[in-house]
Amino acid sequence: MTGLIYWIVVGLIAGWLAGQVMKGGGYGVVVDIILGILGGIVGGWIFGLLGLGPGRGLIGSIIVSFVGAVILVWIARKLKKA
Repeated sequence: MTGLIYWIVVGLIAGWLAGQVMKGGGYGVVVDIILGILGGIVGGWIFGLLGLGPGRGLIGSIIVSFVGAVILVWIARKLKKA
């Protein structure tokens, strides 16, 4: 149960940060959490391709999730405009 709460917190922080960094606001708390969690998967994959590890602890997880979430927000906004 604590693992689920951990990924929700990481997802919320990463999704919120991604929404703030990208133009405009976020998509709402639930979508920000989902983008953050999915961003963790995308970020982990990208960091793995580059031969980098996410580091240890909460900060490393947030950074990896943030990078992935920014990419997902960028893609979502491109698809929304199309």
